[in-house]
Amino acid sequence: MDRAVVVVAAGSGTRLGIGTAKAFVPVAGQLMLARALEPLFSSSSPTLVVVVAPSALLEDCRRVVATAAGAAVAYTAVVPGGTDRHGSVQAGLAVLPDSVTAVLVHDAARCLTPAAQFDRVFDAVASGAGAGYVPALPVTDTIKRVAGDVVVETVDRSALVGVQTPQGFPLDALRRAYAASTQSETDDAGVFQAAGGTVRSVPGDADAFKITTRWDLGRAESIVRSRASVPGVPAASAVRLGLGVDVHAFDAASPCRVGLLDFPGEPGLSGHSDGDAVAHAVCDALLSAGGLGDIGGTFGTADPAYAGAAGDVFVRGAVTMLLDAGLAPVSVTVQVVGNRPRIGARRVEMQDALSAVVGAPVAVSGTTTDGLGFTGRGEGLAAIATALVRPA
Repeated sequence: MDRAVVVVAAGSGTRLGIGTAKAFVPVAGQLMLARALEPLFSSSSPTLVVVVAPSALLEDCRRVVATAAGAAVAYTAVVPGGTDRHGSVQAGLAVLPDSVTAVLVHDAARCLTPAAQFDRVFDAVASGAGAGYVPALPVTDTIKRVAGDVVVETVDRSALVGVQTPQGFPLDALRRAYAASTQSETDDAGVFQAAGGTVRSVPGDADAFKITTRWDLGRAESIVRSRASVPGVPAASAVRLGLGVDVHAFDAASPCRVGLLDFPGEPGLSGHSDGDAVAHAVCDALLSAGGLGDIGGTFGTADPAYAGAAGDVFVRGAVTMLLDAGLAPVSVTVQVVGNRPRIGARRVEMQDALSAVVGAPVAVSGTTTDGLGFTGRGEGLAAIATALVRPA
């Protein structure tokens, strides 16, 4: 694992004035922390997520993190924060394994930050030859320098930007910078720069603003409501549900591939492609949710281009078609029906593999039919999948 995000969620929220830690304040019905975590688990690259929480709310935080992460909960950790932000960031950095090369530090109060902003910063750190990176927006207001209430001069705003999070750095360099810090710097970039590091900027996003006051909270709720609505479509129907079912007979002459995993020593599944019934059911569920047809009509069961093709080819194709239609996966659930192969010991591995391709959480379960039907007789395998998609 070579990348991580430290989410700072230990703030008291005094200026918000609601009487609870800021990260645990609801934003349009969902906790601020939960909203901040959502984009982190949509990445196609596995990422460690460390949440720094108030000491009194560690168990509450673990529940929120587990719900947000779903099948990826093994990639998370929750640690108590320090007496200030400086100490909280250090607490998060301290638990990261040395295999991590790039780390992003993010404020949970910027809970509407889009996933693309995390990707931009990660990509910049990966190609930045040791530099730190911050997302920034140009200053659009006229800026005045004052003395008391007297305006002294107009400041040239062309060289000014407003800085956001996540801020990204090489892990070793950021650890050294924090160890040498006097705690007078205002953010992670300031700590990094004070230690001699170079900091560069990447484009920010207007939605990545920090919720500090009740006005900010109302603004965030308004943005959430507008995201949930589609012109001409009631908000309640903006999320779409799809169903996919696939069945394949066993073929002892074929390798066994189920849910994007290989099962050596097990009989394979017959089919024009690799016969991965789980991947095919997921593909059909995604296409169904988007109103985009089915796997047979879309990819062609006799098309030589797909002869022996792996299941991820079809799932990726379905996700691409959804994005082209302005839709994105929210979650997928799939149940494997059959006596073999036994998936219980590899369920989490299968969920991770499928989630990485779908770009959203995938939950896998398995069942048998108590000896009834073709699955009970060991003649084949079935998979049933449901998918939720939303406007992208």
